[in-house]
Amino acid sequence: MYELLIVDDEANSRNILASCFPWNEQGFHVCAQKDSGREALEYLKEHTVHVILTDISMPDMDGIQLAKAVSELTGSRPIVVFLSAHDNFKYAQNAIRYGVRYYVLKPTSFSELKEIFVTIKMELDLKYNVSPDTDHSHSSDEIIKKVLSYCIENYREGSLSSLAESLFLNSSYLSQMIKLKTSKTFSDLLNEARMKQAALLLKDPDTKIYNISNMIGYVNPNNFARAFKAYWGITPTEYRNHEK
Repeated sequence: MYELLIVDDEANSRNILASCFPWNEQGFHVCAQKDSGREALEYLKEHTVHVILTDISMPDMDGIQLAKAVSELTGSRPIVVFLSAHDNFKYAQNAIRYGVRYYVLKPTSFSELKEIFVTIKMELDLKYNVSPDTDHSHSSDEIIKKVLSYCIENYREGSLSSLAESLFLNSSYLSQMIKLKTSKTFSDLLNEARMKQAALLLKDPDTKIYNISNMIGYVNPNNFARAFKAYWGITPTEYRNHEK
């Protein structure tokens, strides 16, 4: 369970957020509720907190000031999620400035909160090397190694769904993990494997380019040529001539 701190000067809003959303099902535990940014900072000095869900408009120290203070902390800092009744561009600008990437508008919908905290849990799982496997037998780094190996071995007809099934993972979870760990999508990695294999095949002058297109999973040679040029910067023919 990851520790969640809720900060809002309206007691009713805090209580509703803490009790009416199934935090445990999402992998979070509401460790405390505070009514100002200053109280939240004091709490952080003595307790481990992974996520702060904070209102922006508060007396004493508002959410913006709290986010700024959190961004200046040393060591592992909690993720800050802004909660606001106002869709204010200035708030969004300050959010970006202080590293806040999640912004929830009041009244908060169940589906929006769930979507955001599924993503946050994924981020924390990767940060702390926690696998969603029930036996926790594979770290995220090990999973990414398996993903890369899969792409190399199945560049022709590989798919995210078949890969996820082989790893006993949810496809959406695996997709987010790949993006967070490699900054690329599964399609990017598969395409990279295809283009590298195509480059190897082009070194053999006896292998026709249209055959190479089919060998790496392209039915239309023109689509292959466009994809190859987009990746390598030159056409398959130019690449082959360059390698002679």
